[in-house]
Amino acid sequence: MKKKRIATALLALSLAPALLAGCGGSNGANGGQNEGSGGTAGQTDGGAGKSAEPITVTFFDQNRGDAFDDPVAQEIMKRTGVKVEIQQPTGNPQEKLNLMLASGDLPDVILMTRSGDIINKYIAAGAIIPLNDLIDKFGPDVKMMYGDILSKTRYTDGNNYYLSNWYGMDPTPVFGMNIRKDLLKELAPDVAEGGKPLTTDQFEQLLKDFKAKHPTIDGKAAIPMTFTAENTGALFGTFKGMWGMKAYYEDADGNLKFDVKDPKYLEMLLYMNKLYREGLIESDWPVNKNQTWEQKLSNGIVFATPGAYWDVGNANNVLKKSGGEDKEMYAYKVAAPGVDPSKTTFGPRSPLGWDGIAISKNNKHPEETMKFINFLASEEGQYLLMWGVEGQSWDMKDGKHVPRPDVLKQLKDDWAGTTKKLGMSKWTWFVKNGNGSDGTPLGIGAFNRGETDAMAIKNLSDSVWDTSPYDNLGPEGGSPDSLSYQKVQDIMKQSLTKIVIAGSEAEAKKTYDDMLAQMKAAGDEKLEGIITDNYKKRLESWK
Repeated sequence: MKKKRIATALLALSLAPALLAGCGGSNGANGGQNEGSGGTAGQTDGGAGKSAEPITVTFFDQNRGDAFDDPVAQEIMKRTGVKVEIQQPTGNPQEKLNLMLASGDLPDVILMTRSGDIINKYIAAGAIIPLNDLIDKFGPDVKMMYGDILSKTRYTDGNNYYLSNWYGMDPTPVFGMNIRKDLLKELAPDVAEGGKPLTTDQFEQLLKDFKAKHPTIDGKAAIPMTFTAENTGALFGTFKGMWGMKAYYEDADGNLKFDVKDPKYLEMLLYMNKLYREGLIESDWPVNKNQTWEQKLSNGIVFATPGAYWDVGNANNVLKKSGGEDKEMYAYKVAAPGVDPSKTTFGPRSPLGWDGIAISKNNKHPEETMKFINFLASEEGQYLLMWGVEGQSWDMKDGKHVPRPDVLKQLKDDWAGTTKKLGMSKWTWFVKNGNGSDGTPLGIGAFNRGETDAMAIKNLSDSVWDTSPYDNLGPEGGSPDSLSYQKVQDIMKQSLTKIVIAGSEAEAKKTYDDMLAQMKAAGDEKLEGIITDNYKKRLESWK
């Protein structure tokens, strides 16, 4: 389910190096698993046992800054002999990461996003260390669990500088057009039950019909569709999904161009602009903060909003309490003209993971850290992290992990509160999508799928696609080209909003042309050459 929470609450990550209390969950280096939560598992050939000299490890997790003191955290520290200190990712995590890099004041372990160029910046600066030798000596379970993911996440110098988080292909969709089911039932009951994609024309008509039928809701002006300006990636990612576009536009010669150069991208923008000019998109959306956007959804005045279907989770909790499951927002598929609904791209997923977890150059205990990592990445460690403590959250019955019914109920009633209290699925480190060796899901959240999850899978599971060939193809962090790359990104981000809210189609087209001219002046063609070269080298290295 990872990265389920792509954009959103999913990723609570934290890490800390340690000498394992018989760690790794493996008997020897062959990767055999010891499933019990209470005992320790010995390792041969450099395996991890409880550290003779307990160490303290500082960890920066861009997604979570809680105290490391819940039952799972306590169990991890007891079994590894390592004390973990979580650093607060206050403010903007990306700004904090840049500040740490510039100052050299680095924690022992760092969890950061794999998207963008932040990891490459850390590698280029020598701020994080190569892991190859450490994995060879102290990471048998890492090797077993990650498999060929390790070869696919190597840097250009052949080294692994991080281990992926939420790796392995997740078949769960991501984006969709989130629509209030009860209101959709009024307008298109056959569509409301799912399984029937909408065309862009049909979706536009639904927005018009909603606006006509519900000018107000509970005395407040109703909103056919709105966005959050703080997550434009999800906004444009959803609309790109309608047109079947991917990370880049590939021309007839196999060269990659920035996605906005795809002729379908302009078609998409003009469609969005048309909806805006017709009053079907809220005029205030460019200033909507996440909190404001969520409040409008919670108030029940919004018909539709694009994005990851779990992004509306908090609002859905409020809506459900006020009117039941049908009042919640569910993810539906909208397909653009000429696009096969099965070729839509609403589900960008990378088997290479959402985040990277690295050991910094300031870490004075790299070997102990890798032993600790080996335990957490092992199947045994994953069940502890994601399911909680055996005998408290789950039991082993007939060789299988079985979640306790009362815990499942608590998770269904209050996922956030229960995971915070019991610790399971809270510290999501080195998470692997899929099942364990006994056939049970490695994440207990698989037992917690609700109606909104089921609808998203029903409507959008065939739109999942592998982003890994396109991940992080930009220029090396810290290079002059990387500055040009950031400038081009800024030009696109600033221009796209202007295009959507343009006062006429002619103005929208002119703004689009101006954007392309500014990108060219900023050196986009050279950057596309770098991106294409990196892309072809990657495909060749994966053969």
